[in-house]
Amino acid sequence: MLTKVKTALALGMANILRVVWFRLSVRFGLNPVRGLRAAVPKGPFFRTETFADEVALIYKYQPTGFGYIPLNEVQNPPDWHVSILTGHRCPNPQRPWYVIPDFATELGDVKGVWELSRFDWVLGFAREYREGNVASLARLEAWLEDWARANPPYCGPNWKCGQEASIRVMHLAMASVTLGQVEKPQSALLQLVEIHLQRIAPTILYAIAQDNNHGTSEAAALFIGGSWLLKHGVSAGEGWQRKGRKWLENRARRLIENDGSFSQYSVNYHRVMLDTFSIVEVWRKHLGLSVFSDHYYAKAAAATEWLWAILQPGGDAPNLGANDGARLLPLAATDYRDFRPSVQLASALFCQRRAVSERGEWDVPLRLLGVDVPETPAPARASRQLDDGGYAILRNEQCFALLRYPRFRFRPGQSDALHLDVWLGTRNLLRDGGSYSYNTEEPWQSYFPGVRSHNTVQFDGRDQMPRLSRFLFGEWLKTCRYQPITDTPEGKVVLAGYRDYKGASHTRKVVLGNRQLRIEDEISGFSDAAILRWRLEPGKWDLNGQRLLGNGTVIEVVTSMPVIRFELVIGWESRYYDQKTELPVLEIEVAEPGRLTTEITWNTL
Repeated sequence: MLTKVKTALALGMANILRVVWFRLSVRFGLNPVRGLRAAVPKGPFFRTETFADEVALIYKYQPTGFGYIPLNEVQNPPDWHVSILTGHRCPNPQRPWYVIPDFATELGDVKGVWELSRFDWVLGFAREYREGNVASLARLEAWLEDWARANPPYCGPNWKCGQEASIRVMHLAMASVTLGQVEKPQSALLQLVEIHLQRIAPTILYAIAQDNNHGTSEAAALFIGGSWLLKHGVSAGEGWQRKGRKWLENRARRLIENDGSFSQYSVNYHRVMLDTFSIVEVWRKHLGLSVFSDHYYAKAAAATEWLWAILQPGGDAPNLGANDGARLLPLAATDYRDFRPSVQLASALFCQRRAVSERGEWDVPLRLLGVDVPETPAPARASRQLDDGGYAILRNEQCFALLRYPRFRFRPGQSDALHLDVWLGTRNLLRDGGSYSYNTEEPWQSYFPGVRSHNTVQFDGRDQMPRLSRFLFGEWLKTCRYQPITDTPEGKVVLAGYRDYKGASHTRKVVLGNRQLRIEDEISGFSDAAILRWRLEPGKWDLNGQRLLGNGTVIEVVTSMPVIRFELVIGWESRYYDQKTELPVLEIEVAEPGRLTTEITWNTL
């Protein structure tokens, strides 16, 4: 009980009250969202256009779910109430959204239903049409009209979440920019946007209470949709636009740290937030609306720099934090795990420079959205301390190492204190497990967010923080020892440590030298056993005593205490939502306090 009280205070009583009021007001009909009614809009939603763009090849849109599930075989149009993850169909999809349970066991993960209703395909078909495939507009119209019929306003699972409705608004707006139809939109499109804003506005305080990208998404939708409706004579748009602007400013101020770290401690959710701010700025410029505050733009620029700082060759990034498969603005024909399109767009908008110097597919969103590509290149990446969020980045010409340490001003999503992510060029040598699924059975519900899914030390077979619910840990850790990045004769050095709620202590020192990475782990305060894990890139690894060899890399662990177990075991990672694959994990188990020193050496890349 004490843990729950402490956690509630950390979450903030204002947020707790917002959530309680939302649940009670919707349940008992006190929230105006329960009284919403609207007619089903009928197309056309977009008109035919002629474009003068010169493209080398006609773009071929390949729809996917969560960035990896091929959807070419789905019926045309799809069944909007069937999960692309399980194949199960939502029972009685015409029920009001508020009577549908959050986790319906007969359906499985509701995200499998929501995925197609995020309208990624609206952007895909819009780009196809813009670049020469005239049949794509007819397909876009057919899918939109069928979606509107199958999902009458405020009924069914696709109206259940305000953020899902907000993503649809943002994608419709960006498709209109792409097709040059913002100034003279079809009346059915404005009607569809208005229906969505009526759903979003009454419950936005619930989104704000989450202190995550729900609030940024819903504020963006209100700002974009409200200004669009106001421009075309809908008076209610003024209030929605004003509310959206207010909460965008508020969320930038509260959720983005001065060093650019985001409240969710997640690389993919950081991208969602950053894409949201980019979409808002594209829209603001397109309509010639007044600028946001200097503080707002400073936070957006810092968030851009944060994602740029951890970008890897080839566009990937560490799989830190929750990863639910979300990707806003999928206009570029790149893999889901390629972060370059997002960084390139945000860097042009907020930093006035090219994040990626080479020309490529990541430039396409800028062209389609009318954003000039800056000539000024980004500087070379270097080691960087992002202490507000708890990240230390060590870099040299061959290696990237990211140390994650606890600076939890917001609720932690994973038990990942002192996790270390290591990259050699494009190789993710030591890697994070991801989050797999938000609605799955044990042991996976605990495994992926837990300590076993990270490159750190586990004490006495438990997590670093006690789990209170599906998305909430208690007893948030605090860094009690810390030395920022310094240059020494042996290389770049950083150190951080914590003591958990049961008295176990872990301090990690990381030293990056020339073709060598050394990690020193000091551990104490546990009762039975401690396990150090190194989650390795998939491939052939040979274990010889306390040395591990694979792909030109040697990992050797030396301890100051007896080793109970030193072995390779099978672990799991999830690089895409609801997908898990095996990987080798080196586990070193000890029963006494002391020091474990891991030395990693590699051949010249």
